[in-house]
Amino acid sequence: MGIKYSSKINKIRTFALSLIFVGIFVMYIGIFFRTSPLVMTLFMILGLLFIIASTVVYFWIGTLSTRAVQVVCPSCGKVTKMLGRVDLCMFCSEPLTLDPELEGKEFDEKYNRKKRKS
Repeated sequence: MGIKYSSKINKIRTFALSLIFVGIFVMYIGIFFRTSPLVMTLFMILGLLFIIASTVVYFWIGTLSTRAVQVVCPSCGKVTKMLGRVDLCMFCSEPLTLDPELEGKEFDEKYNRKKRKS
């Protein structure tokens, strides 16, 4: 079984959504410390910080998404956004590239890493 890839934009959005759930869970843990207002407040503030971090990540990916290259997926025909040299279609996970050197090669996220100059 191979590695399951998804588009970069979807990965970042999933991370931001998970920050919201973690924040709510941390706040929920704070309820169990009602007898200690200091500890309860600490958990509530920590949960709020997770939710604020999620808002920042959503804002960042939103601005990044507006600058992403829009391409038509050859497989499903839908317009999708690409970040980097290689990415996957947001709808059908078809490997996409705009780099002629990578045309026909097997998909690997390593192609997006910057090459170190020796």
